[in-house]
Amino acid sequence: MSGLHDEGHTVAGWTGCAVATIGTTVIGVGICGWRPGIWLGLALTAAAVVVTWVLHLAGWGKPPGVRPADQHPLGVRDQSARQGHAGCVGCRLAGRGAAWAPAKAVPDPAPEPAGAGAAGTGADMSA
Repeated sequence: MSGLHDEGHTVAGWTGCAVATIGTTVIGVGICGWRPGIWLGLALTAAAVVVTWVLHLAGWGKPPGVRPADQHPLGVRDQSARQGHAGCVGCRLAGRGAAWAPAKAVPDPAPEPAGAGAAGTGADMSA
């Protein structure tokens, strides 16, 4: 059944989750009485984001979307991370991959011939 879906279990994901869990636990200890724990826990929680991002860029994360079934196991490194993943915000922040494609401009309509502005509308513009 693992070949039918991709839950995204990666080294980057599990490591970031573990560091964030420790950070929020330390915040909880800080709320219960050890006041430096609040600040230490906040720092650890922020570090979880950075650790996950760095591991993703090193190839231990996954691109957006579903991967091929042979890349689902936890220890498989993503070889496309060096070039950057299409549609991946983390890769864009690191300056990898193609830039976001600008929205396609809508072409201007053809200019109307002179005197055709009110013609055929039935409106009397002289009054």
